[in-house]
Amino acid sequence: MENKSHALIAGLFTIGLLVAAVLAGIWLNRDREIRTPYELTTKLSIPGLNPQAAVRYRGLTVGRVDDIVFDPQVPGQILVRIGVRDDTPITLSTYGVLGYQGVTGIAFIELNDDGKNPVRVKSTPGKVVRIELRPSLLNTLQDKGMAVLAQAEELTRRVNNLLNEQNQQAILTTFSNISEAADQFERIPRQLQPTLARLPGLTNEAQLAVQSINRLSRDLSDMSARLQAPNGPIERIGTTADGIASVADRFENDLLPLTTEVRSTLRLFNRTLENINERPQSILFGNRRADPGPGEDGFATSNR
Repeated sequence: MENKSHALIAGLFTIGLLVAAVLAGIWLNRDREIRTPYELTTKLSIPGLNPQAAVRYRGLTVGRVDDIVFDPQVPGQILVRIGVRDDTPITLSTYGVLGYQGVTGIAFIELNDDGKNPVRVKSTPGKVVRIELRPSLLNTLQDKGMAVLAQAEELTRRVNNLLNEQNQQAILTTFSNISEAADQFERIPRQLQPTLARLPGLTNEAQLAVQSINRLSRDLSDMSARLQAPNGPIERIGTTADGIASVADRFENDLLPLTTEVRSTLRLFNRTLENINERPQSILFGNRRADPGPGEDGFATSNR
């Protein structure tokens, strides 16, 4: 009987020691840090995120996930309740994304700030501030992957339409035409070979023509220089023109008066001939005296 009582006491003592050790461990490991509550809102899927997951701000651990629940006011929206250190710089432009640790796939919350509205906010248990949870890299890849798959499907459909029997025949015809064109291009060098063989002669003739033009240019330059030289043809022509102008001036000044006198003499001679034709006797008896005019002697007598 005494042995049984000793065993019972030893068992109770062991159990009590184990309970004390567990309580001591819980008390020693309990989190004494005061955290500020925030809520992350999202309608995206959050695979791998569980309570007690880490919360980091630009890579630094600042808190943990306290709870994950559905928003009772917005259907389909998820609320991720977190607690972060009081000194964490949460602003109106702070946002969160879902991150994953290495290859283990353990999810955590990564907080960041784009700096668009750097106004500090303070959350309280009575008025919890909500932070936007933006799409993570995995969500973006999923969305882009779906878009890429849709484009690949569309591309496959278009390729199938392109490779129908009618288009295949058209493609074969095009390849045949290209082959014929290539054969024709291959014959072009052979056709141009005689022309290419004559090119050196044409080049020599062109060079001779250029040399002739150069010589003609030099001759014209020399002729121009000789014509414009002092006492040259151009200057002599100018001197001759001046002499001709002087002769013309003398002709105008000397001969024109003489021409006028000759004309007067010819008029008098013509008048004399006319008088002789009218009165030939005037050669013997002279000209008849003209009748007196008014105011002359004998005018009145002749009138009576």
